[in-house]
Amino acid sequence: MFLSLRKISLTVAITVGSLAFAQNYSAHSHNDYEQKVPFWYALGAGATSIEADVYLVDNELYVSHEKKDIYKQRTFDNLYLKSIEKALELGIIKDQPIQILVDLKTEGESTLKKIVAEISKYPKITAQKNISFVISGNKPSPEKFTAYPDFIQFDYQSLQNLTPQQWQKVGLLSLNFKDYSVWNGKGGLTEEDLPKVTEVIKKAKSFKKPFRFWAIPDGKTSWEFFAHAGVDFINTDHPKECAEYLKNLDKRTFRNTLTSEVYQPKFLYENKNIPVKNVILLIGDGNGLSQISSSVLANKGQLTLTQLKNIGLIKTTAADNFTTDSAAGASAFATGKKTKNRFIGVDPSGKAVPNMTEILSEKGFSTGIITTDEIVGATPSAFYAHQKDRGMEKEIASDLVKSRLNFFAAGGKSKVSGLNNFQVAENAKEIADNTAERLAYYFSDNGVPQILKGRGNLLAETVENGLEFLKNKKKPFFMMIEGAQIDSGGHANNVGTIVTEGIDFDRAITKAIQFADQNPGTLVVITADHETGGFSIPHGDMATSTIEGDFTTDDHSATLIPVFSYGSGAENFTGVYENNEIFHKILKSLKIK
Repeated sequence: MFLSLRKISLTVAITVGSLAFAQNYSAHSHNDYEQKVPFWYALGAGATSIEADVYLVDNELYVSHEKKDIYKQRTFDNLYLKSIEKALELGIIKDQPIQILVDLKTEGESTLKKIVAEISKYPKITAQKNISFVISGNKPSPEKFTAYPDFIQFDYQSLQNLTPQQWQKVGLLSLNFKDYSVWNGKGGLTEEDLPKVTEVIKKAKSFKKPFRFWAIPDGKTSWEFFAHAGVDFINTDHPKECAEYLKNLDKRTFRNTLTSEVYQPKFLYENKNIPVKNVILLIGDGNGLSQISSSVLANKGQLTLTQLKNIGLIKTTAADNFTTDSAAGASAFATGKKTKNRFIGVDPSGKAVPNMTEILSEKGFSTGIITTDEIVGATPSAFYAHQKDRGMEKEIASDLVKSRLNFFAAGGKSKVSGLNNFQVAENAKEIADNTAERLAYYFSDNGVPQILKGRGNLLAETVENGLEFLKNKKKPFFMMIEGAQIDSGGHANNVGTIVTEGIDFDRAITKAIQFADQNPGTLVVITADHETGGFSIPHGDMATSTIEGDFTTDDHSATLIPVFSYGSGAENFTGVYENNEIFHKILKSLKIK
């Protein structure tokens, strides 16, 4: 029989340094006792705040959401105090701060007295200077705060000022979000609510205490808003998902400063039926629609790419796989045949297939390749090599020596030997006016640095000079240009790499479009071999060029890929078709069977 039934809602907020994030915001496991494994689930997930509703019955604290659901073994002592002590013994909790928030829903003084007594049974806990208990709800008045032990602090639920002594006993400042907005967590706050919410957060933070809203919407959009708005403890019924989201939020959020100056194409080729004589194929490795979108939004909403009118979509599946790799994807572009992943310029049986540069060289074209990858990388090698595995770098390098290329610029100098039939340029400026029959320019001995690691404007400068070099041959030409490291950003789940490599790729696109405007009869085709990372853009800020990205994988995906085209023959590239049709459409535009 219950002698007296006193309900307290006990919120345990645990900040664990080794599991805590570098950021100031932390996940709060709302109603943690309803998780399958209370305390330990949230702790292991990386949540830094844990909540438990507790009833005081027959001088015992039971953890339960409702009185009728009380189970005698589920005490606050068993679920939380013993667990904290065990975590200390195991070294899971060391010097990191731990805060326990106790929300008293019934008469305050007797309930608090019992809580103090229970905690005092654990000297290993009370001896820890980093462990404190914060009392909320029906707590004593601020005037009585100082009467309680050092391990007891208080949750203050007002924006009224206190004395310095009273503030010393405040561990947390909490407010009801619904007092300021009815936002459901979808989209954004209304223009009316946003200033109210931001102002109250600013006011709360001015007291220099950790701040919490309760009764907030529970989802990624909400978590992102409150984290970036300055809320320290973020309530959630999904501690694992929320903690993981918050842990990686800063990593996934990138503020861009790189720009691509947008060029307005002239579209002089329209309605003029000018024959195609030059083709520039630009491949953004891993550059799916979300990658393109991130660069657009980070570049103040426009790229040179987005000024183009002719747009199509390609399907990218390989001959043996639902999702292509770069070798099979580029081989489809280069040979017109789908092949197996890892295959370079060979059909699914391993038989060599003539590629674009070989076919066009026989037709009197000059040919060239520019890539921010090594020259033996999968995409560039598909346009000159024939091997059964992209990892056969020595054999691929040997194919380069035997190739019909007139020009290439890439990294990977150390991977190539015996290239005596190529003159080597020392810098990009030497390329345009060079009269050599065959010319190479190495960006690096091995891998090419990323934009974020100091590559500068090397790609666009090389494109501009490389196109002039081929033009000066006084012959029609084919040039493949690869922005290779958008793909690297997708594999690494690095938003900054995706955004900056995409913007740099647009600077190369600008040079190609400008060349087409200055040289009638030039066809520019811009696409990608595949998408990488399952990338999406849930949030951002165009005013500050800030992008928050998210990922579903660290590998390629099979999503359809955009194709942009400009110049004579651009109309051939609209519609939805297989990736190997790029090859056939280029030859059709050149009127080559």
